[in-house]
Amino acid sequence: MNKIAFIGAGNMASAIISGLVSAGTDANNIIVSNPSPEKRERLASDFGIRQTSNNIEATTFADIIVLCVKPFLIAQVCQQLAVEVKLEGKLFISVAAGTTVAQIQQALSQTSLEHAHQKSAVVRVMPNTPSQLGLGMSGLFASEEVTPEQKQSANQLMCAVGKVIWLDEEEKINNIIAVAGSAPAYFFLFMEAMEKQAQVLGFTKQESRMLVQQTALGATQMVEQNPCDISQLRENVTSKGGTTFAALAQFRHDNLDETVKNAMNAAITRAQEMAKEG
Repeated sequence: MNKIAFIGAGNMASAIISGLVSAGTDANNIIVSNPSPEKRERLASDFGIRQTSNNIEATTFADIIVLCVKPFLIAQVCQQLAVEVKLEGKLFISVAAGTTVAQIQQALSQTSLEHAHQKSAVVRVMPNTPSQLGLGMSGLFASEEVTPEQKQSANQLMCAVGKVIWLDEEEKINNIIAVAGSAPAYFFLFMEAMEKQAQVLGFTKQESRMLVQQTALGATQMVEQNPCDISQLRENVTSKGGTTFAALAQFRHDNLDETVKNAMNAAITRAQEMAKEG
């Protein structure tokens, strides 16, 4: 069975660890490394996993290393590992937005000129925050060095926190960011606007939250449980000349489609900029 190291102990590491343990992965085969005793000890206490403050110890222990640090720390962490650990045969999984496979491989190959041509197996993952509930949507891209067995391991790891799709081009990771990675915030913003307006209409804050929350939950369940197009579901609740018809006509008048398109393209542009900055 693969041994898995998490470098970083934030929300995404916690979500994946929780999913793995719930799915039956032996906690003794999981280790987390983080400079914060509070963060790593909390994960060790919650899930029974190993913990350390030493990235070298964690990486030496594992076959799969999940990089859950901030993007600006990726190069520093990888360079440290390259100097201290034999990386042959190890799989690196990165959840850092804006950090490319090439950038990770370059940092991992900076041991010596003798080994500079050797490239590590890297899978880039773009998850989203519902992964914390086991309801995530992740896009994955594998470098050509990733073996079929390693790809299956990465797939199993991310399926523990939701659904996955594999991408045939790394550039599509940026599209995943726009469609899924950043997207929970789009829905939160829309729900927030509805909640505010509900209060203007005379409902209490608690009532407004319940009205919006339950309606969003019900709509999501209807999409999941019906194979028809989402547009058909919309039409099913829209009587010509009725109240829903009037509301949707206003959305169209205000060019909601264009607003959504522009927002998603802005996310893609920023992801591309972050890769260049790295």
